[in-house]
Amino acid sequence: MLVPLSHFLKSTKWQIPRKSYNTWVLAIKNASSPLKALQLYTHMHRQSIPFDTFSILFTLKSCTHFKNLTIIHHLHSHIIKLGFNTHVYVSTCLLHAYAVMSFDQACDLFDEMPQRNIVTWNTMITGYSRSGSINKARSLFEAMPVRDAASWSAMITCYINNGFRDQGLSFFREMMANENPKPDQVTVGSVLSGCAHMGSLGLLAGKSVHGFVVKNGWELNVDIGTLLVDMYAKCGFLKNAVWVFVLMQERNVSTWTALICGAAQHGFCQEVLSLFKMMQEAGVRPNEMTFTGILNACAREGLIEEGRKYFKMIKETGLEPRIQHYGCMVDMFGKAGLLEEAYEVIKEMEFEPNIVIWGSFLSACKMHNQFDIADRVIGQVLRDIKPENDGGIYSLVSDLYALNKKWDDAERVRNLVLNQNVRKARGSSCI
Repeated sequence: MLVPLSHFLKSTKWQIPRKSYNTWVLAIKNASSPLKALQLYTHMHRQSIPFDTFSILFTLKSCTHFKNLTIIHHLHSHIIKLGFNTHVYVSTCLLHAYAVMSFDQACDLFDEMPQRNIVTWNTMITGYSRSGSINKARSLFEAMPVRDAASWSAMITCYINNGFRDQGLSFFREMMANENPKPDQVTVGSVLSGCAHMGSLGLLAGKSVHGFVVKNGWELNVDIGTLLVDMYAKCGFLKNAVWVFVLMQERNVSTWTALICGAAQHGFCQEVLSLFKMMQEAGVRPNEMTFTGILNACAREGLIEEGRKYFKMIKETGLEPRIQHYGCMVDMFGKAGLLEEAYEVIKEMEFEPNIVIWGSFLSACKMHNQFDIADRVIGQVLRDIKPENDGGIYSLVSDLYALNKKWDDAERVRNLVLNQNVRKARGSSCI
């Protein structure tokens, strides 16, 4: 049996004065938290204050933030009791709530809906996208009686977010060729993000998207501008990234960080430090990703003292170092042959070392033939990381044993990999 809504409201100690109906609806809309919206809704019910679609919609939207199916079930039951379940806007809002928490129940509701609008269909495509059901999303897209820009965006995002970026770009080209509907900012954002993750392979498509933005007279606002900077930077076209950056009237921390991380990724390490100095002079406060880009540049260039300085600056800025920052420091010390310092960084971490950090550390031990230091952690690495999860680490450990003529240990570890029939994992960086 479902727990009654009053269970969630036992902690309520404040009294709600009597108000007019319109004031109640406005109060639900402007509630400072989902809990207050639910409290207001419950009070309206107890006081027999009449509901309409607006009060139902505002409560549903607010309570979706709870991500609690019990609450949504109770609201659903109340909606049916009030007879609002046949209202397409209410049903669509309820569908969105289920899609966030239990997509199977969203599918059931979709099948039962007597009426659907374009938002209903788009919500389902997005839900299938999140669950990785690309073919079902495409079938639903094809079955739509009418499509808008959001429908195309949802389908393009579905392909891109599930790793089928070529198909996503092809879909975008088809959308541009149809000219109705035209791509909007959300569509362009999804495509540019996909191009950025394709590296140099996405450059041509990214340029065509940029051309579309210019041709249609779009303002180079902070959102579109930052996406273009990020795309060009990650594709290795730093000159174009800087050009867009300079043309932008407004820049935020994401804009600066996109350029810094892109420059670091392609080895423009001194430029990274210069950009960070300009960022500080502009009064823009860095975030965690900004420092990841800076530390990655220091690691690539072997700028040990600068790396120490910027790692210390993370806390001075009011942030806490993340695992990727520690990973950059391990990488930096490891490449420089400072294996003891790299090991100290690992010991000082508040996180459990991940595969990337262990791989970076052991690779450095192998590069500098420092088996004694590697031997301190090999036992922990083999306990924490299973061969089926990353055969590359096991192959690295086997190589370290072989380089130090520990043939039996090398064969033992190698057999663990072969028995699991695993492949070496792709190399990873600290970004």
